[in-house]
Amino acid sequence: MYKILIRPILFLLDAEAAHHFSFWAIGILSKLGFGPLFRKAFEVQDPKLEREVFGLKFKNPVGLAAGFDKDAKLYNEFSNFGFGFVEIGTLTPKPQPGNPKKRLFRLREDKAIINRMGFNNKGVFEAVEELKKHHRVIIGGNIGKNKVTPNEEAIKDYLICFEALFDYVDYFVVNVSSPNTPGLRELQDKEPLTKLLKKLKNQNSKQAKKSKKKEKPILLKIAPDLTDAQLLDIIDIVAETKIDGVIATNTTIARNGLKTPLFIAEEKGGLSGKPLTQRSTEVIHFLAEKSNKAFPIIGVGGIHSPQDALEKLEAGADLVQLYTGFIYEGPGLIKKINKAILEGKAESSSK
Repeated sequence: MYKILIRPILFLLDAEAAHHFSFWAIGILSKLGFGPLFRKAFEVQDPKLEREVFGLKFKNPVGLAAGFDKDAKLYNEFSNFGFGFVEIGTLTPKPQPGNPKKRLFRLREDKAIINRMGFNNKGVFEAVEELKKHHRVIIGGNIGKNKVTPNEEAIKDYLICFEALFDYVDYFVVNVSSPNTPGLRELQDKEPLTKLLKKLKNQNSKQAKKSKKKEKPILLKIAPDLTDAQLLDIIDIVAETKIDGVIATNTTIARNGLKTPLFIAEEKGGLSGKPLTQRSTEVIHFLAEKSNKAFPIIGVGGIHSPQDALEKLEAGADLVQLYTGFIYEGPGLIKKINKAILEGKAESSSK
């Protein structure tokens, strides 16, 4: 139904307008009581799908990546589609409008999207108010810095977000890999990244003692455009800072082998979707192999089919996330992936 009826209608709209309409429609339908119907249609419940990763118990390994529910408005509603976890953000200390429109582009021939949104969000403190509601799904808090904050002061922004969200999210994601905030990717360099993560680890310990709770898992989201040498640096940084895992990968600035006309394909911003499938899986495999699976990995990038997800899990991912695949394939993809994981387990156990 989604690909035959709903997607063609949404794709008649501008990409960002379609996003806002979808968001509004999901909220309205949920308020009208469609949540249980969505759960019945899309949720797969089976103990074999449960995963314990960085101390958290996930009901299934398929999550919604950051960027869809930036301001923590509909995390419970998205869980009705069968997601095992939802990542909110990227959040910054102060509200910011993001980059000028038009800033979101569909590459239909490539099943891809280019975005240069620029961390548009209403600020971490408004998100906290939304998170004070009861939530029935694991929530990740993806944090970044404001555009106007120079890199020399970036740590302050991450600490503000971390402190504000600590009591309301289950894990944190440090986003230094978006290509849409000028200079942000410079924070991926070994020295500034190590310093940032150590500061956050220290803050984690302080907040845990203050609130008499456990420390929250901290993950690092990395770009797919890193070289092998830089990926080896990431492995060293994870070992040195003792953070809890890596999300591989964010969007890419590469534009290799696209079928979409150049006037769209060459738009500035991060590319997501099918063109990223192979590269993100390569990064996952490299990190898992070279680190001897020393830390958990969440695999994201170009998952448009159950096979795409299974390949990432086989490459070394512990969990996977959807974004562009969710837009192109619809919520049925979550159910198909979870069923494929169960079938894969059945096949492997029968061999």
